[in-house]
Amino acid sequence: MVNRRTFLRSSLAGTALLVIPFDAFGQTSPKSDNSTIKTSSSRDRSEGTSFHLGMAGYTFVKFDLDTTLAFMKKIDVHYLCIKDFHLPLDADAEQIAAFKAKLEAANVIGYAVGPIYMKDVAAVDKAFAYAQRVGVDLIVGVPGVWGDTTPNYEVLDRVEQKVKETNIRYAIHLHGPDMTLYPDATSIWNDVKDRDPRLGMCLDIGHNLRYGSDSIRDLKRYAKRVFDIHLKDVTAPTKEGHAIELGRGIIDFPAFVKMLRKVGYKGSVSLEYEKDMNDPFIGIAESVGYFKAITEQG
Repeated sequence: MVNRRTFLRSSLAGTALLVIPFDAFGQTSPKSDNSTIKTSSSRDRSEGTSFHLGMAGYTFVKFDLDTTLAFMKKIDVHYLCIKDFHLPLDADAEQIAAFKAKLEAANVIGYAVGPIYMKDVAAVDKAFAYAQRVGVDLIVGVPGVWGDTTPNYEVLDRVEQKVKETNIRYAIHLHGPDMTLYPDATSIWNDVKDRDPRLGMCLDIGHNLRYGSDSIRDLKRYAKRVFDIHLKDVTAPTKEGHAIELGRGIIDFPAFVKMLRKVGYKGSVSLEYEKDMNDPFIGIAESVGYFKAITEQG
C-alpha cells in the first residue's frame, strides 16, 4: 500500500510515466495523414504496463489549450481526451491542423474526443464527422441528453451504424447518481453487450462508485467493453460523495491498478479532476503523482 510519505518521495519531481504506446486494440498510436504525434522513448519504461496515463479534457474547462498543454508538460502526462471547448465540433481543416501542431509541440497525443452529448441522429452524424476530421479512433459520448431518464434507442442505433461505417469506437460515459441515463457500468453493459463490439463504455470509477457500484469488480466483469477510463477518487459511495485528490478518498487504487493489469487493459486511464475546477492544478499534480507511485509499486 502506498502511503502519503511514499507518494511525496516518489511522485512529482521524478516519477517516470508508466506507459507503452498502445491503443485499446494493441496498435500504435493514431497514424499518418492525421499528423501523428509520437511518444518519446523516455516515457516507455515499464515492461509490465500497457495502459496510458492521460487527462480528461473536461478537467480544464476553465482554461485554454495553451495553459492545459503547458501544465501537462510540467506533470509529464502526454495523452488528452479532446473536449470541444478546446477544439470546436465544427472545426475546419485549418483549425484542426493548428490544434494538432500545438499538441505535437507539447508532445501530447489527442487519443479521443468527448464526452459529446448526442440528443438526436443529426448530433451523432456531426460527432462522427468531427472524429474523422480530427483523426481519432475513439469517441467518448452520451447517446442522449442530461434530462433523459431512459435510453434513446434511435440515437443508439445510429451510433452503432456509424461505428460500423467508420470503424471509430464509441465509449458511453456514465455519470453515477447525477444522471438517470447510464448511471453505472452495468446500465451501459446491458445496452451494448449484444451490439457491435466497438460499442462500449468509458468507466468513470468515481461516478460508478457514487452510484453504489463496485468499479474494480465492474472493470473485471466488463473489461472487453471498457475502452476508456476516467480516474477519480470520491469521499463516499453515495450521491453526496464528492470528488477529491486520488488517494484521499475511498477507492482502493492498488487493487484497481492490479485489476487493470489482470484484465490486460490497454487503453487510456485519464484523470478527470473535479474537486476545484477554478484552481485544479495542485490537486491534479498530487493525484498524478500518487497514481504514478501506485503504478511503480503495484
